Amino acid sequence: MDKFQAFGKNFSAAVMPQFNRTSQYVREQLGQVDDKTELPPDYIELEKRVDALKQVHQQMLQVTSQYSHEAYDYPANLRESFNDLGRTVSEKVNLLSQAHSATEAAAAMTAPPQAKPQPKTFSHAIARASISSSQSLRQADGAGSGTQDPLASALEKYAIASEKVGEARLTQDAAIQARFLAGWSTTLNTSLNFATRARKQVENSRLSLDATKAKVKSGPFGIGGPKKEAALDDEPLSEEARAQIEAAEDEFVGQTEEAVGVMKNVLDTPEPLRNLADLIAAQIEYHKKAYEILSELGPLVDQLQVEQEASYRQSREGA
Repeated sequence: MDKFQAFGKNFSAAVMPQFNRTSQYVREQLGQVDDKTELPPDYIELEKRVDALKQVHQQMLQVTSQYSHEAYDYPANLRESFNDLGRTVSEKVNLLSQAHSATEAAAAMTAPPQAKPQPKTFSHAIARASISSSQSLRQADGAGSGTQDPLASALEKYAIASEKVGEARLTQDAAIQARFLAGWSTTLNTSLNFATRARKQVENSRLSLDATKAKVKSGPFGIGGPKKEAALDDEPLSEEARAQIEAAEDEFVGQTEEAVGVMKNVLDTPEPLRNLADLIAAQIEYHKKAYEILSELGPLVDQLQVEQEASYRQSREGA
């Protein structure tokens, strides 16, 4: 019998607080509560700022998470074969340089693929299309890999440069994943979640406080008991009732102070801004590298174009 009574007390102690909070919440939603404990204005302001910070993280991660997907700029309508993705452009160019006939050049383009498929990025796709186009022109000329067709040569150089740009983009993406996405995801899923849980504890303690006040004012039979709040407004509280309210108030104040500390910590941490700076730095490095690669390529292609125009004029003058 004693064990049963002990179980009943433990069960009541565990369930009744949740029941009281739920009842208080329902009454508030139904507009049946006139006296609701208000949260401090500074606390409400912190909540707004934390909500804004959470929204910022969600919005930014929704877009920048694309850096985790290699093919985010890969043409959706492009269909490349297994052989297309089998070897790097640099490897194909090296094999082509060793070819002594059109047959050997064609074999170089269809050499057995490596174990790992080549990246599916826009720059890599341009590189593969360029080297394939270059080889098509040389095969059409019937001169094999030794042809000096200006457009074929320019396309080959463009293929090599585009592959380098693609590799620089992959380096950028890896840096962004490690230095930005990881940091912002941690803030969203850890720090901001801590703040959310702390705020939930404040709301629970606030509901418990108001439920305790309502229970004390409604008399020994609980809500709807024989004593009404209006009748109790001028009645002194018993020591037990006062102790219950004070305990609930202390819990509410303690949870509020703890939540304030958690929210301030989330808002004051320099980590998100540091992560954003790392994102920008990775982008700068990528665009700088791409600029350098294309800047080296541009004069070479320009020279080929000038030489072709000169050759074209000479041929026209000779005709």
